[in-house]
Amino acid sequence: MLRKLFLTDDTWAMLILRLALGTVFLAHGSQKVLGLFGGPGLSQTFKMFSAMGIPPFFTALDVAAEFLGAFFLIIGFLTRISALGIAAVMVVAVYMVHWHNGFFMNWFGRMPAGKEGFEYHILAFGAAIALVFKGGGKLSVDMAVAGKL
Repeated sequence: MLRKLFLTDDTWAMLILRLALGTVFLAHGSQKVLGLFGGPGLSQTFKMFSAMGIPPFFTALDVAAEFLGAFFLIIGFLTRISALGIAAVMVVAVYMVHWHNGFFMNWFGRMPAGKEGFEYHILAFGAAIALVFKGGGKLSVDMAVAGKL
């Protein structure tokens, strides 16, 4: 059972997908945790999520998925669990924030600020689910662990 968690295809495609998704989410997670790239930082993230009615426990899961999960994706460790966390974050983001805007995407740059669509979330969700099914691919810690189990 444990071996199945780490087992992965020996493919470059999963490596590329893992690095791309991990890099994007590490940047997003760094905004929420460290305040980098114009982000709010950890205390403000908790306040913002609380204002949306999201309990602190779930905020912590979001931050863990976007920051730690992204780092784990980059190195290819616990790829399936990390990717599943990111997929869950995308579903919640669409449901809690973007769905009510009623926009798939900002077609012509005419939408008011804060009224973004959810096309990015669908793309990130699809990439994450592919990693859940296939694993981290080449040069992943998962592949090394699976070889030893």
